[in-house]
Amino acid sequence: MPYALFCNEAKLSKAYPTEADVWKLALHSGLVVDAVSDEEKPSPQPVLDNDYEIRPCRPDPQEDPVENQAEAEREEQLEFQLYS
Repeated sequence: MPYALFCNEAKLSKAYPTEADVWKLALHSGLVVDAVSDEEKPSPQPVLDNDYEIRPCRPDPQEDPVENQAEAEREEQLEFQLYS
């Protein structure tokens, strides 16, 4: 099942194939504010700003999560080339 970024009940991002894809988008967008340690987990875990959360969702009928991910990767490469 695809994942997206939500605030309360509002879907804020496109749907992406994996939860990790949405975390990457959130980090790139400046929405990851901190990392906390949990006694049960050996490494710090990222935390989203305010009421943001990443959860499973159904993609909108006209969207393709795999294409959304490919588009995000192309945009990231373009940004990298522009700032290099």
